Amino acid sequence: MQTQPAVGVLGLGIMGGAMAEALLAAGYEVFGYDPLASARKRLKKAGGQPLAAGAAVARRAEVVIASLPTVAALDEVANGIVATGRPQRHPGLVVVETSTLPLADKARAMKHLQRAGITMLDCPISGTAVRMKQGAWTIFASGSRAAFKRASPILNVFTRNVPYVGRFGNGTKMKYVANHLVAIYNVAAAEAITLARKMSLDPQQVLDLFGPSPVVGNGVLRLRGALMVARKYVPATMKVEVWQKDMQVIGDMAKSVACPTPLFTACVPVYDAAMAQGFAREDTAAVCEVLGMLAGIGRPRSKKMNFSTPGSKAGGARPK
Repeated sequence: MQTQPAVGVLGLGIMGGAMAEALLAAGYEVFGYDPLASARKRLKKAGGQPLAAGAAVARRAEVVIASLPTVAALDEVANGIVATGRPQRHPGLVVVETSTLPLADKARAMKHLQRAGITMLDCPISGTAVRMKQGAWTIFASGSRAAFKRASPILNVFTRNVPYVGRFGNGTKMKYVANHLVAIYNVAAAEAITLARKMSLDPQQVLDLFGPSPVVGNGVLRLRGALMVARKYVPATMKVEVWQKDMQVIGDMAKSVACPTPLFTACVPVYDAAMAQGFAREDTAAVCEVLGMLAGIGRPRSKKMNFSTPGSKAGGARPK
């Protein structure tokens, strides 16, 4: 009987922590690292083995999943793995990079690892930790077919929807398209629910009618619409401050390929306003309160409300 490979998880936040717990529940041996002691403690409590550094995880695992917040974190992981080296008993390490980061930075890390004999796959995830439990993730896998074949059983623990989309980088491009749509759908849902409230309709009834609709319903409306109806934005499925980073990356990519994105760009000041109003660590569904404030029915978190015009200077993404 073939034994399951040891799996490493680098980055034990909302997404990485959920993946580590799912792997443990599926019977995998899981090693992990996160700079936050609380995250390492959660892994240990779940039955995993937290280690002192990412390089230590790479030495113990055959496949490593990276779920990282920044380019700096990716560079640190890649440099640590290359500098430490690999024991002969674990040749051919595969690093599955699942973060939403600039493609040029991912490609640089991939080449750095490749020179050390390590294969990196580009496999960003579309979905939240909550959606994983529902089997609703999509993982856009790209890179070496042989490495993808090795990693597939592990990725299938999280979802059966793992399309192989071609050469390295295509996964990130697919994720940009997905998040471009999510950014627009989220604001559209907030606008519709705000309109319903202003017309004295029951927002829950609106969600019940339109969420499942095969014509106007979608996963964003069902997931974030429920938070908007409840006006409860914690715990966050995606924090506004993290989403700002994703929107900046998408805007930069659109600019680099000279693609107009008028709807996406029109959403930017709404997310900026959510930051300015104090919703940075709450769910992106909180944009409903931003529109509610414009309509006179919102619930501000702070007195800073610089959101009245598309030219708002509030911090955050600014697609060109």
